[in-house]
Amino acid sequence: MSSTSSTLSAPRTEQKTVRPGDPQSFFHVKALVGEAGLTGRRRGHYLIMGLVLVALFGGIVTGFILLGDSWFQLLMAAALGILLTQFAFLAHEAAHRQILSSAKTNDKLGRFLANVVVGISYQWWMNKHNKHHATPNTVGKDPDIEWDTISFQPADAQRQRGLLKWITERQGYLFFPLLTLEGLNLHYQSIKYLFVGERVKNRGRELTAIALRIAIYLGLVFAFLPVGMAFAFVGVQLAVFGVYMGGSFAPNHKGMPMVPKEQRIDFFSRQVLTSRNVMAKSRWGNEILSIVYGGLNFQVEHHLFPSMPRANLAAVSDIVRKYCAEHQIPYTVATVRQSYASVITYLNKVGLSARDPFDCPMIASYRQF
Repeated sequence: MSSTSSTLSAPRTEQKTVRPGDPQSFFHVKALVGEAGLTGRRRGHYLIMGLVLVALFGGIVTGFILLGDSWFQLLMAAALGILLTQFAFLAHEAAHRQILSSAKTNDKLGRFLANVVVGISYQWWMNKHNKHHATPNTVGKDPDIEWDTISFQPADAQRQRGLLKWITERQGYLFFPLLTLEGLNLHYQSIKYLFVGERVKNRGRELTAIALRIAIYLGLVFAFLPVGMAFAFVGVQLAVFGVYMGGSFAPNHKGMPMVPKEQRIDFFSRQVLTSRNVMAKSRWGNEILSIVYGGLNFQVEHHLFPSMPRANLAAVSDIVRKYCAEHQIPYTVATVRQSYASVITYLNKVGLSARDPFDCPMIASYRQF
């Protein structure tokens, strides 16, 4: 590592300090990955995955038709929420040029999956997610840590008022319940972007595709099911979709060091030090996690090589971990349980910043003086 003593600053809640490394680190690792033959496409892998997802979708549609007027339809709704998240993972991978050879064909596939299958704006996702990849956990630049219902920085927690302040003070414990609304929020934010965003590519095409998708989906659900059951079906599907999507992306960076807006740091350090891998103890366990998380469990490697096919990330991880160990570069790995525990603990600590320090009974007792 470089002997430079500058640091990445973490929020005051965690006080992590790490050192940027050698600017050439990324090129060294990239060369090792290339020598290992891990830069090629995995079209067969994605073809099989796509066929399996389509078959599962057919099974859900069949189950929906056969069940008819039954509350067991909520099981179909939950299954649909899970399956749509898997399709969203594929759209994410197409956006990163992981699946097909050319950028144009990847964009076509990604737009179809996002707009027509999942019902969210592909262009909104591209705009937001590309900024995140360029500046992960960077204050004022990473849209994933901007001020929202959940606060990721103490300064943002202190800005909350009213109901949002109450939520913020307990946001770690409320994290998963709040994620039940994330599915609806993703649809809303992406459609809002298409209306108010400036210079949105394919604005009209995306709005038309999403509107048709939502109309057909809701039309079929409300045509086949009683009104109350139809609302329950849509609610369960959106809730499961939100929890699955939010729960897949949250463990990757939350609770990791934050980078000051003007901090200069090399690419390799920025990506490695702000990311957390979620891994099992066995190879098969990691393969299962890769399916469940859409490859996002190998977050360090995904950030270093965004266009790397999901199936290659495990092998790349071995190379990156070995390099980091040899050069004493922090490389964070956690189990599923540990990763969510870290996220919840971190959010609760940030949430405490929203509380008035004079709410403490001991301090309040001195006010009379």
